Amino acid sequence: MSKRLLNLVYLSMASVTLISGYAYLRYAYEVTDHFPFTQEIVLIILGTLATIFITSLLLNKQTEIEIEKEQRVRYLEIKTSTYQLLLDLLEEMALLDHFTNKELIRLQFVTHKLAVIASPEVIDEYQSFLGVISSISDDNSFSGDMSLLSESLGSLSLQIRKDILGSNTSMDYSDSRISAMIKENSKASFFNTSKRGSENNCS
Repeated sequence: MSKRLLNLVYLSMASVTLISGYAYLRYAYEVTDHFPFTQEIVLIILGTLATIFITSLLLNKQTEIEIEKEQRVRYLEIKTSTYQLLLDLLEEMALLDHFTNKELIRLQFVTHKLAVIASPEVIDEYQSFLGVISSISDDNSFSGDMSLLSESLGSLSLQIRKDILGSNTSMDYSDSRISAMIKENSKASFFNTSKRGSENNCS
């Protein structure tokens, strides 16, 4: 049962209970009009029940909003830290004269992390970025190709920024396309690692 449907069920049950309680107290109010102070007592009970009901609804809604807010904040923290990890790794690789399989394996695992938290737009742009890395890193180095790397990284950074700030809508990406992009990114990062490993073994 979806959360929205469950809330509607709870609201319906609460409404039925409130209406039934009001009808009963209304009846009790009318049949006890000849007893002193009885009507006042019934009104106090009715007011107390109404206050409790409204307060419960407000507290329940507030708690739900706070939980959703905490989840969004936590998710954003994980997303931001993963993007930062990727950028730090790329900076480290760019500063090395010759990076090894160790850096490529780390890049592969970052690719899997991105598959979990990144928006479809970031995954799509990252797919293009991996293609650039594959084409310029035959010598296990980015030297001499920094302009191409910077251009591709700039496009990726733009999508990351939009994702963190909430500008990406993901309206043009179906589940099947997202799945295909994730698989292609994983395959590309693994291919880079295997390719460098074979070259190192031959040398």
